[in-house]
Amino acid sequence: MSRPDPPPLSDAILAPGLYVTATPIGNLRDVTLRALDVLAGCDLVLAEDTRVTAKLLNAYGISKPLLRFDEHAAAKAQPKVLERLAVGGRIALCSDAGTPLVSDPGARLVAAALAQGSAVYPLPGASAVLAAVVASGLPSERFLFAGFPPPKGAARDRAFAELAQVPAALVFFEGQSRVASSLAAMARAFGDRPAVVARELTKLHETVYRGALTSLAADPRLADPKGEIVIVVGPPLAAEAAQPQDADAPRCGKP
Repeated sequence: MSRPDPPPLSDAILAPGLYVTATPIGNLRDVTLRALDVLAGCDLVLAEDTRVTAKLLNAYGISKPLLRFDEHAAAKAQPKVLERLAVGGRIALCSDAGTPLVSDPGARLVAAALAQGSAVYPLPGASAVLAAVVASGLPSERFLFAGFPPPKGAARDRAFAELAQVPAALVFFEGQSRVASSLAAMARAFGDRPAVVARELTKLHETVYRGALTSLAADPRLADPKGEIVIVVGPPLAAEAAQPQDADAPRCGKP
């Protein structure tokens, strides 16, 4: 059976405002139809890396002005962006991959846009955090996203010690060169909990490694893994035992 063509892009005029637009974390087909509508209908696209966002736009035949908006360029670009929003501009904010503001630039811009009375619209979509959690097989009724651990050993140890008693799964981003040392530090702080290291999610070489923290820390494949890394650590045993099972858990809707 042939795959049906996707619906055509909407020709509705976008309302003025800042559109916080989630983009694929790897597979370009994970972009949402609404995100494509916004990218096609906006006046300007703010991009963490204009080359990365240009590939997405080109893949879907969209041509728009691009403005670099990363941690280095944001301070200089923000006043101009706010001026455009104030006079009715329609601007899309994109990170290189996933949902903006999640360990990516943009939080100050969103706060400033709201403070001046401009509308801010969230466009949900791909998220490396959620992809790793659902692929992990670990209890996920409750989880805490802790971002990137501090790169230095002492600060990292203190950060992990503060998280050791959190009654939830823990989710971290980590640079490839620090994966093994972070896993070893986690084992010291959290005990030998079950964990998952997810590499290159949704991409051609997607790989998920599962095991106890000590075994993952010693795994030679994780000595210097290539690509984007997400680590999910299971909750403390007491918290895992207290979590409701799927069949008995009350449901009030999902986020």
